[in-house]
Amino acid sequence: MGRLTDHIILENKEMRAAYCEALIEAQKKSGKIVAVDADVSHSVGTEPFYKEFPGRAVNCGIMEAEAVGLCAGMSETGLIPFFHAFGVFATRRVFDQIFLSCAYQKLNVKIIGADPGVTAASNGGTHMPFEDMGLMRLIPGSVIIEPADVTMYPAAVSYMAENYGVHYLRTSRRKTMRIYPDGAKFTIGKANMLNDGKDVCVIASGIMVYEALRAADMLEEKGISARVLDMHTIKPLDTDAVEAAARDCGAIVTAENHNVTGGLGSAVCEALAENSPVPVERVGVKESFGEVGTQDYLMKRFGLTAENIAAAAEKCILRKTI
Repeated sequence: MGRLTDHIILENKEMRAAYCEALIEAQKKSGKIVAVDADVSHSVGTEPFYKEFPGRAVNCGIMEAEAVGLCAGMSETGLIPFFHAFGVFATRRVFDQIFLSCAYQKLNVKIIGADPGVTAASNGGTHMPFEDMGLMRLIPGSVIIEPADVTMYPAAVSYMAENYGVHYLRTSRRKTMRIYPDGAKFTIGKANMLNDGKDVCVIASGIMVYEALRAADMLEEKGISARVLDMHTIKPLDTDAVEAAARDCGAIVTAENHNVTGGLGSAVCEALAENSPVPVERVGVKESFGEVGTQDYLMKRFGLTAENIAAAAEKCILRKTI
């Protein structure tokens, strides 16, 4: 997969609109999907699904735990429930219900967590999950997907609908930068290389993929060759791509809109520690709660910018000589 540096612009379509289009297409193919939400059909963008399939959509109100229990029951009957809520309420608030009622019972439930990390913006700390991927990684057999832009939704939603188990889609609601061309191909569990390089590899997910590409351009101006991987599937992690980056580059930076503990950075470090130890720098939120602000402000506040990634890359490269 090649990068589109010269054509990366702000997408016209919101992420939630692209997600709902993919969900509608998946339902047309499956006939078994049910959209379940906790009073967020407008916020998460599932209203068109309600109109298209009124008998396959349920608003449970602001009762997330009950909604997950309902999804478990639906799965028992052969339906494929997709549960929608803001990321904090889709994971942390209902973790026990997901763990015991869904995963432990080996049921087929899909969790959609909207507005992860700083994309919660003005909703503030109470709605700003920096720990959701860490929680979902702890569930045996879970799958965690985080698209970088609108083009991945058909592949991600189709995969979730067609493959059994507890899956978590971590997704922004609003517009993001367009990274991929129309028709781009994605394989769940396999990273996409967007830029090749030999000095350092930046492994990013979600909104941080764009920042990683910007960082690669900054590093190139300094004569540093940076590989960029879009690790859109956090679990199962593409350990082959991680180990190849360790062999080829010898230094790795992870970049995530999440706590550096428990998410992408932790997953990469665990894989490297077991197989290919190399210096790693993790760009992400460190020991902080969320707060109110614009997304741009919050990315600077928590050190989630291209400049932070580039600085981490230079530091990591220096560690190769120690």
